[in-house]
Amino acid sequence: MNSVFPSIAPGQVHRWGGAVLIVARRSGSLGGFPSGSLRAPFLSPAEQRVVHALPAWRQAEWTAGRLLAKRLVGELVPVPETEAEAGVEILPRADGSPHVLVGGVPLPGLHLSISHTARHVAAALAPEPVGVDLCGTESAGAVRRAADHVLSPGELCLIGADRPEAMAGAWALKEAAVKADRTGIFGPAARRIPLLGLRPPLLGGRRRAMAWRTGDTVLALVLARAAAHCVGAPCPAG
Repeated sequence: MNSVFPSIAPGQVHRWGGAVLIVARRSGSLGGFPSGSLRAPFLSPAEQRVVHALPAWRQAEWTAGRLLAKRLVGELVPVPETEAEAGVEILPRADGSPHVLVGGVPLPGLHLSISHTARHVAAALAPEPVGVDLCGTESAGAVRRAADHVLSPGELCLIGADRPEAMAGAWALKEAAVKADRTGIFGPAARRIPLLGLRPPLLGGRRRAMAWRTGDTVLALVLARAAAHCVGAPCPAG
């Protein structure tokens, strides 16, 4: 059976709708860092304080996400080579969402989102509110059990009960949408964002959305404004 979503190549920077994004496989041999990384990313003193305050099981995935995010910053912002490591920081806001600083100065016009699963990590940067989320098809059963809190009866009918990839994609799209809004998946916010279709992904509320498949995982990207189109490079499709 054909996949609901087009494929996206891991480890490469892709562009869609003005955003740049990347997804990578996590590697146990690299302490959780994305495959292909030869070393851990440089962490500033402020970033080190954040990561050392996390539980041990969260530290590797947190750092892996920042590695990808720092790689993306140079795609949208001209960062001097001397500051490419030491000058770029990814730090949490008060609500926990990540934001970018260059030379200690926040970049309010650049929006960042990061997502992790046990096998993948992804990051997206855009000049408008952005959300990215990963959901594995093996989680479809758990998603279905929690779906009544997030998906309407009409959305569940659209997805179908026995389509793991579609269920994972619907969840990832809703999660990415609330990340772009900086709200939460459990609560009224997700139910107020209607899922209108999966091929191509369509969300209500002046949002642009796209979803891809990498291995057994769905990657969803949501931008908070205007009509969808690809700029700067072809849409990633494999």
